[in-house]
Amino acid sequence: MRSKYIFVTGGVLSGLGKGIVTVSIGKLLQSKGFTVGPLKIDPYLNIDAGTMNPYEHGEVFVLDDGSEVDMDLGNYERFLDKILTSKNNLTTGKIYKKVIDKERKGEYLGKTVQIIPHIVDGIQEWVKDVGEHKTDFVIIEVGGTVGDIENVPFLEAARQLALKEDVYFAHVSLVPMLKAVGEFKTKPTQHSVQKLREIGIQPNMIICRTEKPLDGKTKEKVSLFCGVKPENVISDHDTITYEVPLLLKEQEVDKKILERFGLGNGAFDLKEWTNFVQKLKNPGKEITIALTGKYTGLQDSYISIREALTHAATSLNCRINYRWIETTEIEEGKVDVKTALEGVNGVLVPGGFGSRGAEGKMKCIQFARENNIPFLGLCLGFQLATTEFARNVCGLKNANSTEIEPKTPHAVIDLLPEQRKVYAKGGTMRLGGQEVMIRPESFAHKLYGKTNVRERFRHRYECNPKYISILEKNGLVFSGKAPEQPIMQILELQRHPFFVATQFHPEFTSKPLKPNPLFSGFVKAALIRFS
Repeated sequence: MRSKYIFVTGGVLSGLGKGIVTVSIGKLLQSKGFTVGPLKIDPYLNIDAGTMNPYEHGEVFVLDDGSEVDMDLGNYERFLDKILTSKNNLTTGKIYKKVIDKERKGEYLGKTVQIIPHIVDGIQEWVKDVGEHKTDFVIIEVGGTVGDIENVPFLEAARQLALKEDVYFAHVSLVPMLKAVGEFKTKPTQHSVQKLREIGIQPNMIICRTEKPLDGKTKEKVSLFCGVKPENVISDHDTITYEVPLLLKEQEVDKKILERFGLGNGAFDLKEWTNFVQKLKNPGKEITIALTGKYTGLQDSYISIREALTHAATSLNCRINYRWIETTEIEEGKVDVKTALEGVNGVLVPGGFGSRGAEGKMKCIQFARENNIPFLGLCLGFQLATTEFARNVCGLKNANSTEIEPKTPHAVIDLLPEQRKVYAKGGTMRLGGQEVMIRPESFAHKLYGKTNVRERFRHRYECNPKYISILEKNGLVFSGKAPEQPIMQILELQRHPFFVATQFHPEFTSKPLKPNPLFSGFVKAALIRFS
């Protein structure tokens, strides 16, 4: 079957959940037996999300091929259970760079290079390339909102592609309810659709983000003023993220899209997904996990960690309550670590960069280690756990990472050798999927059930090989290592209920129906502490 293309655009404002709608449509089509290839378009000039502050753009998600991408691609992988590549994320920076590189090589044969046709043609080529790999449906989420000036080339490319290929347009827009008058207001959606029409695109379906289910009267109003059939006005009212595919299924979104393409509806198979959602909504127990970090004001910075914990907790029939710990307050003496962690069932120290809050994180790690509280450290959490152990168990006074203190007398964490001559910031870390060799009969081996796994990395610093022997002599076990380099990748303490840290990011490989084993082990240990 020749690839079909579904464009998902957004109106009124960002943050409506356009990415979840996109991947939910993909999930429904996948459940019918079709192959799906998602594409996220980000209309910013950055080549990728790798150099962006999490406060600016949320979490940076890392793909297996080492691409640093928008956090929506994390949802794509989680929902569709696929391993994506850099081809699944297109930015303005990428397409401009590609066209300018061709111009510098003389490939345009002296022509004047312009937005139209050259940039727009390049966008269409990128979209079609995703569909050339035996993909039935390419689902393209156009980031931002209709009316943004940076979106115009992408929407023009979508309009032109619709003249040549089978294309469907779904538009996600806000339909707010004003409590003062007690009714839905459709004007914002009318205006966003009007903007879309000015570009030359008439949506086939309008998906309305609302607090409560849309009533029939409102659907008819949207239908009349926006030029779509009433049955193609869909209510996307507030619910948990993983339930959105089921919400869209109830309104036959998949059937309507397939009918538009002249395809049969086919059998529907989302039994396991439905069971997962039911367990998620009806947990048996609740536990409290302390999450320490410096981006606690913007929880999207840790979205993959939260989702990985949700996967593990749901599989164990429990729910997680989060206690966000601002560790700068601990290191400044404003909050006592014992008070901050009182009553928690587990402590998680996530990845990050820089010195802010590092001393406070190490106090949390020390408290968890000494009081048998389940602990999981990720990337920077691995490095700080190593540093804390070096100081307080091995007696290496003022041990530190050279990222935090370049003049430390004991650089237990230091730059990877290949990073010493790297000066550019974007895409230059040790990135993507790497093999991890796990020591037989270790705790990590027990969790994974095998001695060779593949996990995703994003770091410049490592445990300094010069200090491995003294750390191990004092009881720290490095149970995961790189196959051909002396890079320590998992550490653990054997006489502790759960004390594990990883140089990699296991949250990036966790799926709703396949929780990452490290998160499952961590939550299970926290549940035991609860009981």
